[in-house]
Amino acid sequence: MAQVTGIGGVFFRAQDPKALAQWYTTHLGIPAGESPWQQAAGPTVFAPFPASSDYFPIDHQVMLNLRVDDLAGMIATLTAAGVLTETRAEWDGPWGTFARIHDPEGNPIELWQPPAA
Repeated sequence: MAQVTGIGGVFFRAQDPKALAQWYTTHLGIPAGESPWQQAAGPTVFAPFPASSDYFPIDHQVMLNLRVDDLAGMIATLTAAGVLTETRAEWDGPWGTFARIHDPEGNPIELWQPPAA
């Protein structure tokens, strides 16, 4: 049986697509736009949440989760650039460590550093 082999893209609407693509490139190193992003191999979680979940803002249907290799370093870089970051001890556990940010249009982004193998 044929199977899906991974996520081929993330597409979402934006008020200012060019500016938002530049923000993702500048702050997160993602070559947003027409250029494919070659990612490092690693785990991907695909999980529908209950409509009532408060794990991410209730007024958003989705939250982008990005895997990082150095969460503390990423937080320091983002903070220095004026991007507000949030961490909570209850988010961390056997799955790894987490932080939250929002892009300039208010989309929630979870930064995830999986535990060492």
